[in-house]
Amino acid sequence: MPQVMEFKLPDLGEGLTEAEIVRWLVAVGDVVAIDQPVVEVETAKAMVEVPCPYGGVVTARFGEEGTELPVGAPLITVAVGASSLPAEAPAAQAAEAEGAGNVPRPLIGYGEDHSRPARRRRVRPVTAAVSAPAVTAPVAPVAPAVPVAAPAPSGPVPVISPLVRKLAKDGGVDLRALTGSGPDGLILRADVEAALAALRAPEPAPAAAAAAAATTAAAQGERIPLKGLRGLVADKLSRSRREIPDATCWVDADATELMAARAAMNAVDGPKISVLALLARICTAALARYPELNSTVDLEANEIVRLPAVHLGFAAQTERGLMVPVVRDAQHRSPESLSAEFARLTELARTGKLTPADLTGGTFTLNNYGVFGVDGSTPIINHPEAAMLGVGRIVPKPWVHEGELAVRKVVQLSLTFDHRVCDGGTAGGFLRYVADCVESPAVLLRSL
Repeated sequence: MPQVMEFKLPDLGEGLTEAEIVRWLVAVGDVVAIDQPVVEVETAKAMVEVPCPYGGVVTARFGEEGTELPVGAPLITVAVGASSLPAEAPAAQAAEAEGAGNVPRPLIGYGEDHSRPARRRRVRPVTAAVSAPAVTAPVAPVAPAVPVAAPAPSGPVPVISPLVRKLAKDGGVDLRALTGSGPDGLILRADVEAALAALRAPEPAPAAAAAAAATTAAAQGERIPLKGLRGLVADKLSRSRREIPDATCWVDADATELMAARAAMNAVDGPKISVLALLARICTAALARYPELNSTVDLEANEIVRLPAVHLGFAAQTERGLMVPVVRDAQHRSPESLSAEFARLTELARTGKLTPADLTGGTFTLNNYGVFGVDGSTPIINHPEAAMLGVGRIVPKPWVHEGELAVRKVVQLSLTFDHRVCDGGTAGGFLRYVADCVESPAVLLRSL
């Protein structure tokens, strides 16, 4: 007899507690092999294909595309054993799905590092979206989220969020009398808010009911859930503002010589070097002189921790929002190596294939907001780092050069720093060194 194994959403690392189903890669009745990706999910940090540790036949899937599941919730069930395979399954698939391959083993890339236990939350059972390999009938359109009074049913109320329960309790709304608009009748916050609005508003005249509803919807505006990547960014920036006493200093620099040096380097055969790579190389040299800015603050120990390696983050704007991929050990990389790594990580960010490891562990961030056509900014520090260098657009401007007025390529550089790790003298020294290297790249060569 085949054994039915339940595969749950694994811990994807970095303290992530939930993920959204983006795309199912298998259907009920499909034969899957061990470590075959079965679903693509989106966490707050990256898109991830989740492999299944069992081989066999998929008997059920849990959750529709677009559903958000907590870590530990069921994803699929797999019937393990040769007898569970359909007759038309190829012999190769049958061999792969039975025998020693049916022994569950850890997922590749997940669950190996438990040095930092992730925060968990209690998981309520999630109802299976598909329970048998049958032909799926067309799904009727979901009705608008309007509360419907009904006799109080027996059994558990389909509510997951404790915030929704509290909102209903405080407002005197009986959750058993609501029909949820979420997956499988899940009661959402919008359902409770609609019920509260109905309780507070006077009964409209029948002729004006439709017009009143349309006017109310227009007045409330569009609601966009603050979750996923957008929610993670919001939490991180808010925490940065709460915890870090930041300050910003800035300076204009003549980048004419830097741009000329780049043009000369790219004129010869070999890998092309980006402006960002040259600025990154200048940053690593500056951090070697001012290590206070390559640090973090341990609040529990009340200590400043100076970090030995420079893991350089850089801001990348994508369709999913702002991401900060990290170049590991940037202090050991040449401009050519930095250019290649920036290009590789930018392409992964653009296609949504960055892993959580690509987005964590940074010690200093380089933010080139000049690509948006702006000159200056006061960026928020990427918590828990201690500083960020901002770079504006490089544009021709009037400039006094060698005692005469000339048109030069000018850039504004800004440094936002944690005032706990250093004072203005250190921050100003760092920024001045960066500006000197931009204005005269020979300064950088002399310091190497």
